[in-house]
Amino acid sequence: MTAHFRYPRFFVTSPSPCPYLPGKQERKVFTELTGAHAAELNDALGRIGFRRSQGVAYRPNCIGCVACVSVRVVTPEFVANATQRKLLKRHADLEVSACRAWATDEQFQLLRRYLSARHPGGGMAGMDEDDYADMVEHSPVDSFVVEYREPTVNGRLGRLVGACLTDRQADGLSMIYSFFDAADETRPALGNFIIMDHILRARDAGLPYVYLGYWVKGSARMAYKTRYRPVEVLGPLGWSRYDAEPAAPSRRLGSMV
Repeated sequence: MTAHFRYPRFFVTSPSPCPYLPGKQERKVFTELTGAHAAELNDALGRIGFRRSQGVAYRPNCIGCVACVSVRVVTPEFVANATQRKLLKRHADLEVSACRAWATDEQFQLLRRYLSARHPGGGMAGMDEDDYADMVEHSPVDSFVVEYREPTVNGRLGRLVGACLTDRQADGLSMIYSFFDAADETRPALGNFIIMDHILRARDAGLPYVYLGYWVKGSARMAYKTRYRPVEVLGPLGWSRYDAEPAAPSRRLGSMV
């Protein structure tokens, strides 16, 4: 007896203004992640450039534009440059915990401050507590929240300075959304540190990749995504190494942690 398999149905959104490239229109193709095989479907779609948002997997499907490119870091070969090594040392005192995908008020207040500082006019600026809870808790796959806190003092839990909603896929970690205290000048470049922490986590777990979402060439906001070497980009012929910008002289991260 042959098991019944239902192929996913895909839909396309209406065009809307692109948030990254002025004058461009964005459009997405998406499908629902439901049923007993949602995790397997999410893994398969992730390998061809889809991203997850709650119970939906999507990818850009813009007319006349292919600027959005999926990127992933090859964790076993990751090489930290001098700046990244300094950053790892700077934030080495942070207490990092992988928590279940459960929204807290402390996380939400940190997200509000982050959005106010970095994306005041963005699509997420109007999120309320229920919206945030939906984003974190409504996941059909293996998800968790990584929290970054200042050191515990006299038994009192340290201040939350960063967090990241993360999916564990069959071949890596997918960073769904990260946020941090962007106004704290004593904690510079926390976003970069969170990415490197995920690279370490994936490598220690034997997972070959960390998926960073979409890199938009020509968008200064997205330039950081190609600074973690080696990085692969998804093109018409599959994944390939991106070497257009030479990496600074460096040594392997494993020698530093």
